[in-house]
Amino acid sequence: MRPSDPNDPFDREGIEAMRRDPAMMAATQTFLNKTFEHRYYRNFTWLGRPIIQYPQDIVALQELIWDYRPTLVIETGVAHGGSLVLYASILELVGGRGEVLGVEVEFRPHNKRAVSEHPLARRITVIEGSSIAPQILAQVRGRAADHERIMVVLDSYHTHDHVLAELRAYSPLVRKGAPLVVFGTSVASLDPTIDLGREWNQKRNPMSALEEFLRENDRFEVDREINDKLLITDAPNGYLRCVRD
Repeated sequence: MRPSDPNDPFDREGIEAMRRDPAMMAATQTFLNKTFEHRYYRNFTWLGRPIIQYPQDIVALQELIWDYRPTLVIETGVAHGGSLVLYASILELVGGRGEVLGVEVEFRPHNKRAVSEHPLARRITVIEGSSIAPQILAQVRGRAADHERIMVVLDSYHTHDHVLAELRAYSPLVRKGAPLVVFGTSVASLDPTIDLGREWNQKRNPMSALEEFLRENDRFEVDREINDKLLITDAPNGYLRCVRD
């Protein structure tokens, strides 16, 4: 089926049809359950660095950066640094002074070295410490003070309390029109028999934190277009757009 608007690159009728197709939605959930079990999301790299994301989310992130053109992308939860390199690579193509700021509680030496030696390292800075610690937040806000177009990606410690604290702390940095992404919301939809082996579970997780945040904050809405077209994502309903300053 072709897009109804020849100037629109997306098949919006097809996206809506997928959303309303019970068999498609069931197949998507089965895929997510099995890929979580086999850690499928750990099998990819971006420009040489491991990136712990589903390929669909990688594509969505580059779309957001290309469309919004932030001058600063802030990510909590760095791991191997692949996402930082992803953001930096798109900002490099956009041109200008775009920077990436990562926050990682434990940036392991081999990852730190690899990121510092990457060809895009000049665009990347990493602050080490808890993303919600007052002294770390002060550093982040200091770096953000020079930027008006900021995009935030939250992907660190996936407990309800930690993610809610991150949302409350980082959302004021995001202005009208900007994206804010919360990863890990997929945990809520996983088969309840799956033992996550973590401090978060299918009831208390980034999704429960996001729902509480949206009840108390009217500046953000779920970006339905991204959510509905991805289907396979670690961030169902986690792609937000700031709708008011």
